[in-house]
Amino acid sequence: MITIYHNPRCRKSRETLEILEERNEDITIVKYLETPPTKEKLSEIINLLGISPIDLVRKNEATWKENYKNKILTNDELIEAMVGNPKLIERPIVIKNNKAVIGRPPSNVLDIL
Repeated sequence: MITIYHNPRCRKSRETLEILEERNEDITIVKYLETPPTKEKLSEIINLLGISPIDLVRKNEATWKENYKNKILTNDELIEAMVGNPKLIERPIVIKNNKAVIGRPPSNVLDIL
């Protein structure tokens, strides 16, 4: 089972989903803007990715620039910011068998297939 945290309006997210579909994988699609992950789930995803919360933040988003850019935030505060503003979460995120990657570029997904 593969889970993709997907934004259908994002080209990279659509391209990553296409790669998964071409391989006939069993896919669960989470439209994370409509159904944001909980703080606990996002923390789990960050651990699977092996990154710091700041590395999952989309720093070019207006919400980031207007509200968080020049602030010093703890990891918990960063996670709360992403849960409260899911547009801040880098996309797409693909998870399979306790491994995760960010599909930027989309070919990154091949690392866990």
